[in-house]
Amino acid sequence: MQVSVETTSPIERRLTIQVPAAEIDEAVSARLKDTAKTARLNGFRQGRVPMSVVQKRYGPSVRNDVVGEVMRERYVRAITDEALNPAGYPSIDPTVNEAGQDLEFVATMEVYPEVELASIEGTDVERPVVEIAEADVEEMIETLRKQHADWQVVERAAADGDQVKIDFQGFIDDEPFDGGSAEGHELVLGSNSFIPGFEEQLEGAKAGDEKTVKVTFPEDYQAEHLAGKEASFKVKVHEVKAQVLPDVDATFIERFGVESGDVAEFRAEVKKNMSREAEQAVDNRVKQQVLDALKAANDIPVPSALVQQEVDGMKRQAAQQFGLGEDFDVSQLPNELFEEQAKGRVQVGLLLAEVIKQNELDASDDDIKAKVEELAGQYQDPQEVVDYYMGNEQLKTQVKSAILEEKAVAKLLEQAQVRDVNMSYQQALAAAQQQAEQREEDGADEESANA
Repeated sequence: MQVSVETTSPIERRLTIQVPAAEIDEAVSARLKDTAKTARLNGFRQGRVPMSVVQKRYGPSVRNDVVGEVMRERYVRAITDEALNPAGYPSIDPTVNEAGQDLEFVATMEVYPEVELASIEGTDVERPVVEIAEADVEEMIETLRKQHADWQVVERAAADGDQVKIDFQGFIDDEPFDGGSAEGHELVLGSNSFIPGFEEQLEGAKAGDEKTVKVTFPEDYQAEHLAGKEASFKVKVHEVKAQVLPDVDATFIERFGVESGDVAEFRAEVKKNMSREAEQAVDNRVKQQVLDALKAANDIPVPSALVQQEVDGMKRQAAQQFGLGEDFDVSQLPNELFEEQAKGRVQVGLLLAEVIKQNELDASDDDIKAKVEELAGQYQDPQEVVDYYMGNEQLKTQVKSAILEEKAVAKLLEQAQVRDVNMSYQQALAAAQQQAEQREEDGADEESANA
């Protein structure tokens, strides 16, 4: 077997492989002899079909089978001999495939990029320092009360925070438009779930009132045929409901797993959960700054096969998130919605893998168990969660990957200039949310630019 390797790009290789004709012809001949033993053709007894007839009847298909098997086997042998690290499956095409001639085929493949890590030294990283105040705890308890509130019909005008049951129909230029009507819709005023300006105009309305609400659709509205258009809605108000918050008593407290029903214990549990959430927000904010710096310093080429794998995974996540069902064909979702973000994820993954390799980072079973115990603390029966994870190799691998990523980020953070910034609980969460939204926006802008 002769192999030549051509570098067609930093991450693409073109292998030209030749196999002696004698090897192919001998393999085809042996396969035809085996076929002749079991061949059933009209006019001949089984096993008595002349080889010339077998050759004419089965020769082309047998040769195709043999050539396919040989190309796959020799490709694997070639990448092993040449110490190539393929990323995804190759494209294999025969260029010479004739009896009596050496078989020649070309395998075009992507390989993992060679990464020479550039330092992120000097990068300015902002690390929030968060203190949970009693006022934050009080606000969180108020939020929990609202989440478990009841609605009670009232005989008064609707105010901000009330729920109204309405029928509505929308018009543009006095013509009704699709999707602009509903009956018995329950809308919480101030929830900002409708077009800007709609909810405010229903404040002061009472049950039985009919109103005309005039609004303008935002320029970036998702339905392009409505974007920027002025519209009017005829609205009928059926009832107004006020929110009735539950008392912070034993019944309410027990809903959150505090079996004693004690207010002080409940507040401590709420504060502990808020501290955990704030810590997670801080870690994510610091981590993202580090990873953004790592990407900026190391603009490596990314194999398209790995990007497509990530796109496929993101499609499945999206289908699950939006409840599209297990039978939904995710290929219906366009790749363009996910490609830029997928490319970024793959790039980060390759760079972190190199950080882990260069620093010889690892995670022991003790490390994994400690991390699982940390996560399990949020559940009612922590030991059951620990036993489940530690008894499942796939889950342990996932936890190990998360630990290695944390260690890699910590190692990179040593190169950065870390600046502590005092933030309130709400500020820390808002900053994390803003950062996430900015990443999505940057991804969308980059995708538009590439288009």
